[in-house]
Amino acid sequence: MNNLVTYARDGGIAVITIDNPPVNALGHATRLGICEALEQFAADHDAQAAVLICAGRTFCAGADISEFNAPPEDPWLPAVVQKIEDAPKRVVAAIHGTVLGGGLELALGCHFRCAVASAKFGFPEITLGLLPGASGTQRLPRLAGIEKALDLMISGKPMDAAQARQIHIIDEIVEGDLRRGAIGYASRIVAERAPVRRISKMSVDRTAVPPDFFDRYRERIARQSRNQIAQEQIVRCVEAAVQLPYRQALKLEGRLFEKCKKSVQSRALRHLFFAEREAGKVPDLGREVATREIRKVAVIGAGTMGSGIAMCFLNAGWPVVLVESDRVGLDRGVAAIRKNFETAVQKGRMSRDEHESCMNRLIGSLDYADIGDADLVVEAVFEDMKVKKQVFAKLDALCRPGAILATNTSTLDVDEIAAVTSRPRDVIGLHFFAPANVMPLIEIVRGGKTATDVIATALALARRLRKIGTLVRVCFGFVANRMFIPYIREAQLMILEGAAPERIDQAMVEWGMAMGPNAVLDLSGLDVFHRFLGAWKDRPHDPSFCRMLTVLCERGRLGQKTGAGFYNYDGRNAVPDPEVAAVAAREAAALGIRPRRITDREIVRRLTVSLALEGARVLDEGIALRSGDIDVIFANGFGFPRYRGGPMFYAGSVGLARIEAAAARYRKRYGDRYWTPPESLARHTLRPLTKS
Repeated sequence: MNNLVTYARDGGIAVITIDNPPVNALGHATRLGICEALEQFAADHDAQAAVLICAGRTFCAGADISEFNAPPEDPWLPAVVQKIEDAPKRVVAAIHGTVLGGGLELALGCHFRCAVASAKFGFPEITLGLLPGASGTQRLPRLAGIEKALDLMISGKPMDAAQARQIHIIDEIVEGDLRRGAIGYASRIVAERAPVRRISKMSVDRTAVPPDFFDRYRERIARQSRNQIAQEQIVRCVEAAVQLPYRQALKLEGRLFEKCKKSVQSRALRHLFFAEREAGKVPDLGREVATREIRKVAVIGAGTMGSGIAMCFLNAGWPVVLVESDRVGLDRGVAAIRKNFETAVQKGRMSRDEHESCMNRLIGSLDYADIGDADLVVEAVFEDMKVKKQVFAKLDALCRPGAILATNTSTLDVDEIAAVTSRPRDVIGLHFFAPANVMPLIEIVRGGKTATDVIATALALARRLRKIGTLVRVCFGFVANRMFIPYIREAQLMILEGAAPERIDQAMVEWGMAMGPNAVLDLSGLDVFHRFLGAWKDRPHDPSFCRMLTVLCERGRLGQKTGAGFYNYDGRNAVPDPEVAAVAAREAAALGIRPRRITDREIVRRLTVSLALEGARVLDEGIALRSGDIDVIFANGFGFPRYRGGPMFYAGSVGLARIEAAAARYRKRYGDRYWTPPESLARHTLRPLTKS
């Protein structure tokens, strides 16, 4: 037996302990150790039952995902689960922490299950484009029923121990010490001569659902599962649990699991899984770099972004001083924070006590002097270089030595901002995405003189805020907005060529984007992007460049906030407006642009290729560290479909030849300005981040 799994006995109860930190992942060595321990248990005549328990902070939190890129090594997890169930004597799973995916399947192989009240249970495989592939799709419906089993696997959301007991996933909730309680539970089972319960021998209750249940269930999840394959495979597996003998259905589960695992969608989702964990690793930032202590935070600006940023820090437990220049703006910002917290309470996302605690940590102020003792100051004022320089000059004069001065700019030169201070080493960009209290991403912008401990602190802050921090360097727009420029450039040119805004948006939404490019501009405000592009010193001398954006702004059509932009708005409902098409036709004629037929395929290919080409340039210039970082930014900041992996992974999955062929077509039509691929494109798109 290896050192990851140990066997001991407590009286007549064997204790099999898995100790594979940090999360007791079910890698090959762990699986091998479990099998060897089961054999020792079977041969131990003095052991009347066994408790399967895990050391550390959690029961097995799942399979070792890194093994999915390699051929399976025996014993594979389904065989281990079956070996547990086939044990001639009773096996009890003792559960704490998070029992997820393969870990839950391991527990379902046991004959009985007990858990502490704080344990969480779930099948998150769907988030990786997979299905539970170690008999989970067959065992769960036999315990929880057809509909509850499907809901748990399709949603991927965890449940608590009380809910798990209600649907028979566990049999007992243990008070106090888990090991002692589980041994006591096992001893009681032995004393009561409770028969060994093998889930595979149970039948699925078909009478609990109507005959057309599966058809109706597919209709119910159609929007959620658009373009994705794993949801349908899970439904097929549960159908098989109802219609086929267990062994036949189990074989189908295995085949469909392999189909999912080999799919581009699952590879894309696993790529993002690892890329998000890799994002916080910086080559020149060793473990010896200490972080600065942050005890108090100040936010300058109580507008939408400032109040949202303040909420992030309040939620994470920091006291926050929110500074605004006038009473009306400050009161509006504080009221917005209070309203958001009230909504969270009403929706059950926050307790009343947590709400009051957050509000008690918030201080609204009209006086910069109140931030003198802050350890971190985040500036979130108007996106104007002159205004930001004025703010940072004040911060430099008032803030204590060693305080971190951060700007929330989404486009402007962090080094130019830092230059107005006497402490550029303390200046960094923290670009929160709107709405800041909801979006999971922060672009951490490293200035030319930013100290390494400031960078380390920013990355640690992102983790404590439960956000993904991606480190980027300074250029106009950094990574996110710089790459978004060619995306909206091409969308707007296609409008001039005769493609309706709603058709462009619909093509991208059907492909998987959360919103189309024109709807995004309307939501954010056309004037915001117009100012943003106006500040771009290297803007191309191209009269057609984002021409529609300029014309609509001149007409006062600024998007949702004015009731008209690329669309007219009935509340938040977008309504196509023929006037936009008429304006586009007039502008196109003035620019000499002829209308042409544009297919949905061209819309998708043109927009995604424009992203990939700009992404390669960003990587060449060292603005982003890795192609995976770009994918993380677009998946978490722009609603790029996760199952397509991000713009760089997607380009790699399409294939270099197709990307280059598309770029060549557009270069022939539009010239060299935008469509010449960098020579490095192959290197940046064909090596998506995976573990092997």
